[in-house]
Amino acid sequence: MHASGPFEVKLSLQPPAPGIEAAKLGRQTLDKRFSGDLEASSLGEMLSAGGNVQGSAGYVAIERVTGTLHGKRGSFVLQHVGTMDRGVPSLSIHVVPDSGTEELTGLKGSMLIQIEQGKHAYTFDYSLP
Repeated sequence: MHASGPFEVKLSLQPPAPGIEAAKLGRQTLDKRFSGDLEASSLGEMLSAGGNVQGSAGYVAIERVTGTLHGKRGSFVLQHVGTMDRGVPSLSIHVVPDSGTEELTGLKGSMLIQIEQGKHAYTFDYSLP
């Protein structure tokens, strides 16, 4: 199955965990609102690090999405792994296995994010048992 639509995201910088400041990692919370085929909100956390060359960085994030997917209610967790290699992006976002609840139990899938002129959109390819 295929879902798509726009979303809005708020990122909030967080202080480093005590004792880890020397690692020079960035930490942010995520607060998203999805519209379209996925009517949901999500909360999550992101950890990032910059490379030693301009345009190189990496991040990981976990977010719990709660709402409806094509009318089916429940929640699920998305796992992000992203890199920027001298300006060339790579991003992988997958549903954490067995994280679906209620009518989304057994959900599997992957999401793509598009950003154009400051607007965010998603496409979500998924399956349910």
